[in-house]
Amino acid sequence: MTATPPVTVLPVGRHGLLVELPTAEAAEALHAELLRRRADGTLPPVREIVPGARTVLLEGLAEARRLAEELPRWRIPPLSRTAESAVRIPVRYDGPDLADVAALWGVAEEEVVRVHASAAYRVAFCGFAPGFGYLTGLDEKYHVPRRPSPRTRVPAGAVGLAGAYAGVYPRSSPGGWQLIGTAVDTVLWDPDRSPAALLAPGTRVRFVPVEG
Repeated sequence: MTATPPVTVLPVGRHGLLVELPTAEAAEALHAELLRRRADGTLPPVREIVPGARTVLLEGLAEARRLAEELPRWRIPPLSRTAESAVRIPVRYDGPDLADVAALWGVAEEEVVRVHASAAYRVAFCGFAPGFGYLTGLDEKYHVPRRPSPRTRVPAGAVGLAGAYAGVYPRSSPGGWQLIGTAVDTVLWDPDRSPAALLAPGTRVRFVPVEG
């Protein structure tokens, strides 16, 4: 893939850029490339790289204007979804919407478990609540709508699906995702831990089915 227009690069103050991309996958690929170039020392110094659904924000750039001119000419390699160094999250597939998701997919509940656990996920971006990562990796045919009526309380650790994303609720909160399981012995957010968030943008994730 090549980062050419309709990529849009907008200034954010004197030292920031907002890169708008045509698809979520393009935003993920650019974010991965930015991380790779920063690790290689080929990216100009930048304080923060913050991905969104279809944007990437760069803050604290010493030479924002120069990067704004160069970035649309970058060649961005396809996004890799290998399972190397993936965070493994044990899941008990006992969610109240498991049967509904199976019906939406037109498969048995056991197949939902197999498909969900066999996908290679990547944290596209974080938000909604501290520690909540929006995970991509499910094939488009498995995308499901949010519930027509959100729940007033979703328990911490609930594993859900909504649109193109999978995720795990780091704490109890209202929510409208389709819940298919429960993450076991996994703390998504701990302010006393460093880093506090288990999942950061770019982190690879695998779900591992467990019994009981």
